[in-house]
Amino acid sequence: MKPAALIIDDEVQIRRLLRVALESAGYAVCEADRGQLGLAEAALRRPDVIVLDLGLPDLDGVEVLKRLREWSETPVLILSVRDAEEQKIAALDAGADDYITKPFSTAELLARLRVAQRRARPVEEASVYTHEGLQVDLAARCVTVEGREIPLTATEYALLRLLVRHAGRVLTHSQMLREIWGPNAEEHRQYLRVYVTHLRRKIERDPQHPQHIKTESGIGYRLLT
Repeated sequence: MKPAALIIDDEVQIRRLLRVALESAGYAVCEADRGQLGLAEAALRRPDVIVLDLGLPDLDGVEVLKRLREWSETPVLILSVRDAEEQKIAALDAGADDYITKPFSTAELLARLRVAQRRARPVEEASVYTHEGLQVDLAARCVTVEGREIPLTATEYALLRLLVRHAGRVLTHSQMLREIWGPNAEEHRQYLRVYVTHLRRKIERDPQHPQHIKTESGIGYRLLT
């Protein structure tokens, strides 16, 4: 059975381009040109992935995303001309899995959709995350690099576990600070920088050129898959 993709975008040309790219990649595609219609289509068709524009004629895309997240965990990739940092952060904080600005590469968009779909299957089900010599066994609470067990502090492990649970997805600074240090820590980004630095020293082959924890400048971090 083909995976289903829902495109919510008011630009006819963009929808046509996306339909061609997605159908050639094996997706069954449906479309909506407004936010309300997109929400209705998402509820009716239960797509595997959603590509969402922010500049819709009836509802702002972030509002569509917030309403969608009230009942659905379907992977959502934002595709928008808005490239301001604060707009990206707002969309990611509202529950987007990824963010691409227009104009865009269809190859990159398809790759990011594949990552988002992989993330849709909770890592806890598989229990073990593996990438480029790093292995995190969530059930056993064991972290190894090239087969060698790496001791982590409780905070370092909590941070790595959060990244693993959302592998492939950008986590904003505020999301990570809330999850690890609580709701009153959102302004203390230095906590995050310090612990990410510590974690990289322990799990990266070259902490100056990380293969696992990628910095999304001004936004947050992503664990590569």
